[in-house]
Amino acid sequence: MSLKIPVSITDHAQGNLDADLVIVEYGDYQCPYCGAAYPVLKKLLKKFSGEVKFVFRNFPLSEMHEYALPAAIAAEAASLQDKFWEMHDAIYENQRKLDDQYLFKIAEKIGLDMEKFKSDIQKEELVNKIDADFQGGVISGVNGTPSFYVNGKKFKAGAADLFNLFIR
Repeated sequence: MSLKIPVSITDHAQGNLDADLVIVEYGDYQCPYCGAAYPVLKKLLKKFSGEVKFVFRNFPLSEMHEYALPAAIAAEAASLQDKFWEMHDAIYENQRKLDDQYLFKIAEKIGLDMEKFKSDIQKEELVNKIDADFQGGVISGVNGTPSFYVNGKKFKAGAADLFNLFIR
């Protein structure tokens, strides 16, 4: 399978934004496998940040994970204050504590304007972006999280195997 929705400026990206190697993750903030992949990805980005562009797209499995969608909305709201990656990381680092109250604690801890955050999480445009990410994943063949695409091709192994690609 291949990535059907090309990476664009509407995506959340980090690393070398001009890199030839692009990794796209479709992730769910409450998924334990995404949580396990998170430190591996952080290690990969730290070691190879000059060589990789990493993109995160939302794929909340809401029927299985009660706080996946609220967490995605919180991350998208944080992005409106240029703090997407801080929220993304804090959610994964505190995944087992996830609930509605804790998302507000994280928002406060990373220094968001709380009045703006409370207003922003109500915005339909955030849900629309999450839905667009999700639908893009569906048409690209995502059937579970995390799902990775390396230069547009679905990577069939896990995050640890992704890291091993680089150290060969």
